[in-house]
Amino acid sequence: MPGEAMLPPRPRRERAVVSFRSTFDAMEAERLCGEAGVPGRIIPLPVEITAECGLAWAMPEGAGPREAFMAAVEGSLVPEGIYTLAL
Repeated sequence: MPGEAMLPPRPRRERAVVSFRSTFDAMEAERLCGEAGVPGRIIPLPVEITAECGLAWAMPEGAGPREAFMAAVEGSLVPEGIYTLAL
């Protein structure tokens, strides 16, 4: 609208993005990560990634969050891929 102040664009940060083979796997990862206290959230699959499922898990980039994620889902599901993207 005319006269309204525009918000500055949000700065992009590197994030680890995990893709999955199915929506069930994405939702299960969200549940397991929530129980384990792994930081992150479900997001729509970024266009840079090709995967069967339209959802992904985004978390802070770094060895700590990746290791916590892998420990949380171990024995329950196998991620399709883990990528580093600026989101």
